[in-house]
Amino acid sequence: MTTDRRTPLDAVHDALGATMTDFAGWRMPLRYGSERDEHTAVRTTAGLFDLTHMGEIEVTGPEAARALDHALVGFVSKIGIDRARYTMICTEEGGIVDDLIVYRLGEEHFVVVANASNADVVAGSLKYRSTDFDATVRDASEEYTLLAVQGPASTAIVGSLTDADLPALKYYAILRTEVAGVPVLLARTGYTGEDGFELFAAPDDAVALWDALLAAGKPHGLVPAGLSCRDTLRLEAGMPLYGHELTRDTTPYEANLGRVVRLDKPEDFVGREALAAAEADVRRTLVGLTSPGKRVPRAGYPVVDADSGERVGEVTSGAPSPTLGMPIAMAYVASERAEPGTRLAVDIRGKAEPVDVVALPFYKRG
Repeated sequence: MTTDRRTPLDAVHDALGATMTDFAGWRMPLRYGSERDEHTAVRTTAGLFDLTHMGEIEVTGPEAARALDHALVGFVSKIGIDRARYTMICTEEGGIVDDLIVYRLGEEHFVVVANASNADVVAGSLKYRSTDFDATVRDASEEYTLLAVQGPASTAIVGSLTDADLPALKYYAILRTEVAGVPVLLARTGYTGEDGFELFAAPDDAVALWDALLAAGKPHGLVPAGLSCRDTLRLEAGMPLYGHELTRDTTPYEANLGRVVRLDKPEDFVGREALAAAEADVRRTLVGLTSPGKRVPRAGYPVVDADSGERVGEVTSGAPSPTLGMPIAMAYVASERAEPGTRLAVDIRGKAEPVDVVALPFYKRG
């Protein structure tokens, strides 16, 4: 393992017997026991994640909103205070540099959360793209630890440790409060398809906060959960992953995320011209695939015409679905083959395995 970055919970993960892995230079927990059990716990009760490897970039100043409107594809200046929005940063050619959550903490104060593998690139790009604005961009990742409680019991668990009115906290909203006596930014966001919370705290408070959440969650069935089950959870929820569904060679329109591109905003932004052209010429589309068999389509496998064997696309992510009990995958296919109900096949080591195109997400909580 070549990792040289560790979260403040590194020793805690070791003490819990976690299998650790390298992720974007971080030593992170992959699983603590059975990844299927962790997955099921998040779907039925709750799971506790250490997400400290994510990047947090603060953008402040009188023109912070305008700077972000220019740098990102979303209409950031329209975000209300204490609300959040999913958006992207794209290249001049319209390719996706990263997908982001932007939290607005004040009129002139934003926190941009980037994927771990892209945090440095996003911070550098935001600084460069903000040079003509009265705004300050600062990589504050070292000042935050990020924990997530996800699952149907998350409100009861977190609510037992805070006076905040959690039922009143809307999806994609954030507030300053204390949880177990620890000052946190508490956001109702997540990446699992379940209700839940993400808690931004100071690194020195990470262990106390983790221990308090784990103890409060024990009666509810909460378990520590690693990156492995996080991947199957987000796949079932149809959420794209950078490096798989999202890359610099992919536009938001191909990923069925054209809604995040606000071509109507008055501020010019990086990639606008290319994205306007891309909207009118979507030649491949991200779809869901289900297989009636047992063999699992994996990333990189060719998607082919079920009759002729002609290649029509490529799998980006695939796994057995613990919730649905069948192989599921996401893939880019030629747009004329993207209609739900279309029968295709995936070439799995030389054998064509039949698959059906389905609408995403595979799983949606009731």
